[in-house]
Amino acid sequence: MKFGYARVSTADQELDLQLTALEKAGCDEILAEKVSGRAGARPELDRLLDKLRPGDSVVIWRLDRLGRSMKHLMELVERFTSQEIELISLHENIDTTTATGKMMLQFFAMLAEFERNLISERTKAGLAAARARGKKGGRKPALDANQIRLARSMLSDPGVSVIEVAEHFQISRSALYRNLDKIS
Repeated sequence: MKFGYARVSTADQELDLQLTALEKAGCDEILAEKVSGRAGARPELDRLLDKLRPGDSVVIWRLDRLGRSMKHLMELVERFTSQEIELISLHENIDTTTATGKMMLQFFAMLAEFERNLISERTKAGLAAARARGKKGGRKPALDANQIRLARSMLSDPGVSVIEVAEHFQISRSALYRNLDKIS
């Protein structure tokens, strides 16, 4: 049986490109999920691994869609090899039934990990540069300084509850408490 596996990292990314490629490759069944590769739990990948039998094929769009890291990818490849399961990567044109395909798989897996590391380094450098320019990342505060002072004033009245103050500012109680700790 020919299984396809597709994955995107975030909910706002689309699987369409991968699904179309896997359908064109003639997959009998395609398992797809929207979950980070770094996530420990990938239910559809686990389902795929449970379904595989000797002689089956796993078709992926790109190597980085399958493994969390080069080590994880190589573990999957070793598992596939020991179970006599073929791995085909469409983007890299790799077929592990050949010695050349196995070598190319290891080479491309190494490059994919290198690319992820470069992206991570560039992201961290960009964030550090933004901080150096005085930019602050993350979510905007739920309340500004004046609203915090008003909330404290409201809470000083014993007849006003935390729930009422939170509702007044249209925020959760936990957000109110977090913001009250910010300004003395």
